[in-house]
Amino acid sequence: MPVDDIETMGSADAPDAIYDARTLGTPKMVLFGLQHLFAMFGATVLVPALTGLSVQATLLFAGLGTLLFHFLAKGKVPAFLGSSFAFIAGYAAIAPNGEPELLPYACLGVACAGLLYLVLAALFKAFGTERVMEYFPPVVTGPIVICIGLILSSSAINNCSADWRVAIVAIVTIILCNIFGKGMVKVVPILLGVVTSFICAAIFGDVDFAAIAAAPWVGLPVVWDNTALSLFTGGMDTGLAITAIVTIMPIAFATMIEHIGDISAISSTCNRNYIKEPGLHRTLLGDGLATILASLFGAPANTTYGENTGVLALTKVFDPRVIRIAAVFAIVLSFCPKFAAIIGAMPSSVIGGVSLVLYGMISAVGIRNLIENHVDFTVTRNILIAALILVLSIGIANSAAGAIAFTVGSVTISLSGLAIGSIVGIVLNALLPKAE
Repeated sequence: MPVDDIETMGSADAPDAIYDARTLGTPKMVLFGLQHLFAMFGATVLVPALTGLSVQATLLFAGLGTLLFHFLAKGKVPAFLGSSFAFIAGYAAIAPNGEPELLPYACLGVACAGLLYLVLAALFKAFGTERVMEYFPPVVTGPIVICIGLILSSSAINNCSADWRVAIVAIVTIILCNIFGKGMVKVVPILLGVVTSFICAAIFGDVDFAAIAAAPWVGLPVVWDNTALSLFTGGMDTGLAITAIVTIMPIAFATMIEHIGDISAISSTCNRNYIKEPGLHRTLLGDGLATILASLFGAPANTTYGENTGVLALTKVFDPRVIRIAAVFAIVLSFCPKFAAIIGAMPSSVIGGVSLVLYGMISAVGIRNLIENHVDFTVTRNILIAALILVLSIGIANSAAGAIAFTVGSVTISLSGLAIGSIVGIVLNALLPKAE
């Protein structure tokens, strides 16, 4: 949604919600908080299942990140911060099979990507929204988002191949819930897809329940050796660290635009101008710091969740305190290793079926971004920018090496296709003359 359109919405002094704490009461607020927990649940825990990161740490820092975001946004924006799917390509580039010794380097790269949020927040504060956004137009961010989904598509197919019966159950369940579901069924199709296909996999004998039975009910969610901070105490491969940072940081250009879109969507849903008050500089700061904190402790990057915006639209309950209740529930659940073991026992066919839909939706969002913003592909400038982003990102990712490597002194740095495509797109947008 354009910034100008947001300006016409409700004033910053409008009521927090159609229903607030005075009309809801504590029991209903808790119930609505649980509903928000379930809405974000399926997608949030799927990211560690796909990447190899800790489920417990993911839930802990989703909750803590949400509370930090609310603190920095003056407690006004009813947004939940869950795991970002956009960075999955970055994790896959550094730790393609979820190798425990490589994941901390990927997390370091994501933490550095979070620093870009802070830079953009400062720019918004100093120069205003419209002037900064000139460097990240849809003709750049749209193709980048498209490439994120397409680059990941082969891994989804490989996982589905483990048992296409189970994968198809997941796909069909998600489609049916999205198209024909009512109420909460329509809000949590990913979670229902995971549960249904997991049950089918168990019936087919594809689930190992031994690890689930052996896992304790209570345990700490963070293991030091799995954190990015451990790299600074246990010896760091400088070349790999630089490669991770340079490879993953450009993904933030797409996720920051996604953040702006999500805040616009929440503003529209709640009929309040959150872009003006508390301001994008505050929401970006909250999202960026939450991502940095989560990544340093071995959890996925955070992002504002569209699933929870859907719940806002469904319930008309806009009180941010309901979201904070959901965050507390996520923190409590993070201290249950048995739940993490259930996620760890999820067969690859379940992951493949769900991720096939999700990765396709990521690319579809990029296409929608281009259409909604009326990007004109009769203009040669736009064609060149989009073409180079697409070909470089996907072509390099599918090449034998999977990246372009070069040596600086004694350090070898590898740039992923997505990193190169993003950089080239941003530079071309800045240098090529715009059509009159």
